Amino acid sequence: METETHKSLIRRVFSHLDAGTTDRAPDILRNPVGIYTDPGRFEAEMAGILRRKSLLAGLSGRLPGPGSFLAEDLTGVPVLLMRGEDGVARAFLNSCRHRGTRLLDGAGVVRRAFACPYHGWTYGVDGRLTGVPDQEAFEGADLADCSLAALPCTETDGMIWIRLSGGAPADPGESLDGLAAEFAGYALAGYHHYASHRMTPAINWKMALDTFMEPYHFAVLHKETVAPIFFPNLCLYDEFGESFREYLPRRSIVEMRGRPEAEWDAVWHSAIVYYLPPNAVFVMQQDHAEVWRIFPRDGRVDRTEVCLDLYIPEPATSDKARRHWDANLDLAVRTVENEDFAAAESAYAGFASGLAEEVVYGRNEPALQGLHRRIAAMMAGQ
Repeated sequence: METETHKSLIRRVFSHLDAGTTDRAPDILRNPVGIYTDPGRFEAEMAGILRRKSLLAGLSGRLPGPGSFLAEDLTGVPVLLMRGEDGVARAFLNSCRHRGTRLLDGAGVVRRAFACPYHGWTYGVDGRLTGVPDQEAFEGADLADCSLAALPCTETDGMIWIRLSGGAPADPGESLDGLAAEFAGYALAGYHHYASHRMTPAINWKMALDTFMEPYHFAVLHKETVAPIFFPNLCLYDEFGESFREYLPRRSIVEMRGRPEAEWDAVWHSAIVYYLPPNAVFVMQQDHAEVWRIFPRDGRVDRTEVCLDLYIPEPATSDKARRHWDANLDLAVRTVENEDFAAAESAYAGFASGLAEEVVYGRNEPALQGLHRRIAAMMAGQ
């Protein structure tokens, strides 16, 4: 983040604190609850957005070395991310070319090659088929043409992007859209993956995104978790094409008053929330980064899987460091899973009754409005 951006953000926060205000949208926004509950709309989002757009798969630290892999099911697509011996991150369909069996589960490291658990076909970490038991039985088949099916994958500035369908390259610009320089300034290639946590709320996938888009609820819902840390109902909102930044100031930001502007640090005194379309939220915290990736689960309009990855600037090599990062992860999980998603599940029950007609997003929720305007634009342009 550039020095002038630090200064501008903190000046704006001080202005709001003095006036008792927050960034506001020009008007309220109303949405029919069908955007959350309609199966037809949901299928269109799956096909036209989630399986067509470039998606953030994680930071480079998720694949720290050759043979590192991550196997996930994303919108029903079994995906295998793997770093080759050449250091290149690649994405494949996690499906053996013989009979389609899933090859790897979870995350870990393989040495140069790995075998299908069904018949033992063997693949290199670059996806090439390297061995077939009883190869004579496949005489006439072009086994050189049986490498794993590749998915578009691009790694740049410490971030890995994939696309789940189509031949077009995975394009970070689809999501960063004006934020590339700001993200490059975070030097994310040097971050290390510390831990992950998966959540499975019974809500529509967009309701999980909603969770991150306003601090209006902090004082009520989070009074024991993050309300003592952040100012409630105060945010800065800035648009960057398809993306946006929501700046949530910590109460500690008042320590900057009276100090020379050259000493102002907008990152340390905030949580900076970036929406990276279509389904990722990147949160830059004081001393770590969080990647929240959100996907429909089980092909259902009312089931969601949320993948939280915690990244840290240095490896955790001591018990003290591990206690620190465990506490950060625990706070994030308690706040979002136990409080935000519990509230969202109760809201979805009302939506699913068929009796509710619409939701209303306030002027003090500009990021929430920005999210839904962008999703509507993506749907219109598919």
